[in-house]
Amino acid sequence: MADTQLVAPGRRPRTAPAAPPEDPAPAQWHRVLTLLAAISLFIGTRTVWTQAATHRPAVALVITACYASILVCGVLTVVVRRGRSLARVDLGVLLTAMTLTLCTWVMNHNGADEAVLTTQAARELVAGHPVYGQPWPWLFGPGIALTPTVDGGYDYTYGYPPLAPLLTAPFLGLGHAGTPATAVTTGALLVAAVTLWRMLPVPWRSAATMVCLGFGFLPSYARLGYPAMLGLALLVPVVVRWPRIGRGGRLGAAGIARAACLGAACAAQQLPWFVTPFLLVGLYAVRRGELGARGAGLLLLRVLGIAGATWLLINTYFIVHEPHSWFEGILLLITQGAVLHGQGLNIVSLLLTDGSDRLDWYGHASALLLVGLLAVFLLFVRRLGPAATVLPWCAFYLATRSQDGYYLLMTPLWLAAVVTAPAAEFARAWQPRPRRLPSGRGRRPVLAAAGALLLAPALVSALIAATGTPPLRMRVTEVQHTTPSKVSLLTVSVTNTGDRALTPHFMLTTGEGMGRYWSVLRGPVTLPAHGSAVYALRPPKGTFPVSRNNAKVRVRLRVFTGDPQTLSSIDVRHLLLRTPAR
Repeated sequence: MADTQLVAPGRRPRTAPAAPPEDPAPAQWHRVLTLLAAISLFIGTRTVWTQAATHRPAVALVITACYASILVCGVLTVVVRRGRSLARVDLGVLLTAMTLTLCTWVMNHNGADEAVLTTQAARELVAGHPVYGQPWPWLFGPGIALTPTVDGGYDYTYGYPPLAPLLTAPFLGLGHAGTPATAVTTGALLVAAVTLWRMLPVPWRSAATMVCLGFGFLPSYARLGYPAMLGLALLVPVVVRWPRIGRGGRLGAAGIARAACLGAACAAQQLPWFVTPFLLVGLYAVRRGELGARGAGLLLLRVLGIAGATWLLINTYFIVHEPHSWFEGILLLITQGAVLHGQGLNIVSLLLTDGSDRLDWYGHASALLLVGLLAVFLLFVRRLGPAATVLPWCAFYLATRSQDGYYLLMTPLWLAAVVTAPAAEFARAWQPRPRRLPSGRGRRPVLAAAGALLLAPALVSALIAATGTPPLRMRVTEVQHTTPSKVSLLTVSVTNTGDRALTPHFMLTTGEGMGRYWSVLRGPVTLPAHGSAVYALRPPKGTFPVSRNNAKVRVRLRVFTGDPQTLSSIDVRHLLLRTPAR
């Protein structure tokens, strides 16, 4: 029976306003995700609170309030009954995370080598001086890491695309060292977190907080001044729902903005260069399944044109004023020939064996794996489409430098893709298939064999690199000490077992890290093939300390050569600890 309406005489009946839609209770997994995001904020917070309590009590008070906020958010996550209420808790977790990130930056804002280089590049830019190809060795004081190269030198120059110095220039008044650069990168991370949080579906938003600002690893890279944070912030709007770019053959304002963001990201740092081909190839495959080859090709050209124009606009000043050094500078991270470093396969030659005479093959393997993965991605795009933002970083596992930063700096993009670009988006994507490909059950083995064949060159190259042998055979003949725990001179007999002349560069290392090269006081610059010589080596600081307390610390004499790239190593700790004669 319909509800009775009471109407005053002479007035039109009025219908009651519609009841607001019921706000359902949030899913249990949404509560768990919000709770995990809140818990992740505890990681590293005590350390910065302790630091602030000693030096800046006001910051410690803010962090203490953040502890209260985390606790309150944790309680509310469990007890709220409506989805909108939990969404507000998600916002509270995000704001708490942003506050903690800013507090930590206030306490630690000087940055690392990337930050001081970016800040110096900004200063040179403002002064009208060249930015690229200019060595600034005075920047690398205590606490600022150096990047040794296999040719015996160090990288003192700026080696990133120019967007970071351009954005840092207005903030040069913030402080000394790398503070201006870290302010920009920390701000970029906060923008990335807010953007991803806003663009994700409501139940997934706390995952954005957790991945961007929780755990502490991305904020730490932002405080070090990594320009990759700029690339991340610009790639977030590109990656969210990226298979829908150009749907129906129209880019629209949103598509144009995303293409421009892609070009700007490539002008910020080199990591976006590696994910961009996967996004473009995937976009072409999806649109070709919808529009055909011609329509997809035209759309891709429009995207490339907008992205390329944006990239060119940001780089124009440097192309005009210093074209050669600019070109070499933006490729520096790929061509610099840095020594082995990282958590990838190179650990075989770095730690498990005494070196390799085929280090170049790590670089070949990395490049071949990137190309092979891109080809396999296109071949199986319906299955691999959601992994477009993950696959590129696999190539770094085989690289000469495979540090974990290359894996994790873009992890928020993994989340963006898995939530907003599921497999259903690629169900009708075009996949290249030869006409003579067998049908039925015989199809899968042929395709699997094709995929394995595309990846085989990379795996073979990696095997060649890892199974190389050290080309130099070394024997320590004399150790001089200033004190029992400080080495002042090392004399080494070296034999070149290979067929090529080598120019050796010596250093002593503890653990997996690299140090400075030792000076050669006596010995030939180039050691001929199958030749032998005696080298007298002096530590870069005059003495080399050797701890007698921890016998498990591994001290290795490492010798790098640049052409070809090789590494030869021997353990010398037991020799350095011998008590010097009185």
